[in-house]
Amino acid sequence: MSASSATSADNVVAIRLVADLAALVAHLDRCALAANTVSAYRRQAVAYRDWVLARAAEHADAFVDVVGVEAAVTAWRRHLLAAGASPATVNQALAAVTLLYEHGPGLRLAVKRARVPKPGAPEALSRAQENAVRRAADRRGPRDAALIAVLLGAGARAEECQRLRVGDVPITPRSGTARLHGKGDEVRTVPLPVPAREHLAAWLQVRAELLAARPALADAVGDGLWASQRGRLSVDGVTDVVRAVGKDAGLPGLRPHRLRHTYATRLREADADHAQIQALLGHTSIETTVRYFRASATEVADLVDRALDY
Repeated sequence: MSASSATSADNVVAIRLVADLAALVAHLDRCALAANTVSAYRRQAVAYRDWVLARAAEHADAFVDVVGVEAAVTAWRRHLLAAGASPATVNQALAAVTLLYEHGPGLRLAVKRARVPKPGAPEALSRAQENAVRRAADRRGPRDAALIAVLLGAGARAEECQRLRVGDVPITPRSGTARLHGKGDEVRTVPLPVPAREHLAAWLQVRAELLAARPALADAVGDGLWASQRGRLSVDGVTDVVRAVGKDAGLPGLRPHRLRHTYATRLREADADHAQIQALLGHTSIETTVRYFRASATEVADLVDRALDY
């Protein structure tokens, strides 16, 4: 393809994407969806837009017909899985893009969803993996060590962790809690274990010194708990920290939700009951919590070994 043809394809794709993204945003504004869901769909649609624009020459027919659309979206699906995205994240992204095409050019997709693991105990980190993650976070500095400690010690979702303010984590050497703003504006307060309190105390001291030395950054961060180079850490920033820590710990593709699964699994291992775990995780349905009481493959194998050890 000549340079002029490639530029023309870029322009066509860019114009269509702008119009279709605007149509999707208008549709989402009319829907009675949770704010987090709307935000996630917008974020995924923008990510797809950027990905397609970077490959406009390859996918010039991404808005011509269903064949071209499905080829582009299938390629994006492969890209997400190769980048380490979880099946749930990939399927959320595909749902967003399906809406993008449905409310833009009026095309319906038939792209295969990512396979979600069969029901069972959600995949938690092993004790060795958890220790490796904590050590990797410690090596990255006080902020990342505190962030990982909060995710592992409070079971916070990425959005809940990002929304924390300094006033939400009152801590002393002997006690401490985290006030988490969850789905549907539900708020819950969970106790923080010693490692989380110690790492938060260290980060709060560093944070105070950092913001005192950089007044402009202090204005941008406000009372937000997590500071980045330019202001408050974003939800994507929280995920980036977790992924970077996971890579350093030998766990590429690590996501915040796996740390939440680990938190719930540790509670179950300590004999917490369904109601306690439901309250601490902020689940609206006990059915969601019940997953943590299903035996994992490792536990089943251990049971068989013990029961049939003749």
